[in-house]
Amino acid sequence: MTTILVTGGTGTLGRLVTERLRTGGHEVRVLSRHAQPYAVDLRKGGPGLDAALAGVETVVHCASSPSGGDEQAAGRLIAAARRAGVRHLVYISIVGVDRVPLGYYKAKLAVEGLVEESGLGWTVLRATQFHDLVVQVLGTMAKLPVMLLPAGAKDQPVEVAEVADRLAELAVAAPAGRVEDMGGPEVRTFDSLARAYLKATGRRRPVLHVPLRGKTYRAFRAGGHLAPEHAVGKGTFEEYLTRRRAGSS
Repeated sequence: MTTILVTGGTGTLGRLVTERLRTGGHEVRVLSRHAQPYAVDLRKGGPGLDAALAGVETVVHCASSPSGGDEQAAGRLIAAARRAGVRHLVYISIVGVDRVPLGYYKAKLAVEGLVEESGLGWTVLRATQFHDLVVQVLGTMAKLPVMLLPAGAKDQPVEVAEVADRLAELAVAAPAGRVEDMGGPEVRTFDSLARAYLKATGRRRPVLHVPLRGKTYRAFRAGGHLAPEHAVGKGTFEEYLTRRRAGSS
């Protein structure tokens, strides 16, 4: 039985990874800012981090924040993992972090570099956006009387449970370096995703396509965040919406 630490283990992805590893018979420790007994803010560090890593063989690093601090958090985690003799560090990243000049993507790419140079055995998996995030974005857009969509943009949402399955699989295997990207089953126009969302939620909104400017928008339009050659996901966006609606009824 392997002792595994999952950072961000109470989050959307980390919680599912934790469940799968425990079901597989592994001892799993959950590290997050508020989860006892390993409540640690990786951005600040502290003595609790060394205690959380004592005796751990593998770390699955899911903790992340679009508001900043990922590089500092990863640096502290890696230093503590070295001290603890961790053998394998698994990191979840995002497809396109090397092609889309978004601040959060740049931070994720920097963390990939830290992981690769850590001196630990390592594995990095990049995935496309989760269905959950796409729904959050569309929900925000739908609050306006007119739904404003970035013209020409596409997405390839993937089911978070499937990404959790893959991460759990990688965590119990040998370090594999950068593995193949994981994308959702379909590359979809943002328009089609928005209309599916409106239909599923029973909302009526006119949809307007707005051309944007800047390097980040151009990179998204060019599909820098997509992985059509790795469309290995099975769950579609409509299936996710149906399940979500059933769960809220």
